[in-house]
Amino acid sequence: MLRFMPVGDSMTIGSAGEHTWRHRLWQHLCATYGGPFTLVGPRETLYDKMADAPTSYAYADPAFPRAHLAGWGEGWLHMAPLIADAVRTSRADVLLVSLGLIDLGFYTNAEQTAQNARAFVAEARSANPRIRMVWLPVIPNVRASDDPDFGTQVALFNELLAKTAADLDEPTSPILLASVPEAWDIHTDTYDGTHPNARGEHRLAEAFAEAMHQGWGLGGEYDA
Repeated sequence: MLRFMPVGDSMTIGSAGEHTWRHRLWQHLCATYGGPFTLVGPRETLYDKMADAPTSYAYADPAFPRAHLAGWGEGWLHMAPLIADAVRTSRADVLLVSLGLIDLGFYTNAEQTAQNARAFVAEARSANPRIRMVWLPVIPNVRASDDPDFGTQVALFNELLAKTAADLDEPTSPILLASVPEAWDIHTDTYDGTHPNARGEHRLAEAFAEAMHQGWGLGGEYDA
């Protein structure tokens, strides 16, 4: 059985009542991947905005396998120390990673964030030397649009992330860089300038799905 672990921040964990891109990707793989698979990770909850804590199990689809390693307000900085144990205990085969916005917004500059991505890889491979990864760059967001300096940091980090993926890619432990969804629109793909709405969830799921389909022949073309 192929075991996928979604790793991310608020855009990945989602909040109460949302489907999340995790769910959209799961639906896609159910329809296009020929073998058994599941989603794994040490966490299961959605974020409850009323409680301001990741305590909700109110998924829009109760049948969805909800395991993940994602947290509201967490980034590469936070996940690097956690990933080895998460990979080891869940026996993950593929990491689907969407991180960076939180790091750049509150903790580290572009260069430091890229170094934390390198640390993340080393830790993940210490638990599974054959782990595969798909990385999504930081997508357009309202802060990058309104703050030119922050937008510059996002652009620089995405360049460094691509270089890091190329540097660390190995035949036995490949790293794919997904493409930022073309013409991502913070007005139509998000509900607040950052977090994906239903349309945005599909577009993020498609980014991961197309990377795996084109890079590894896994699954099929995404059909929302």
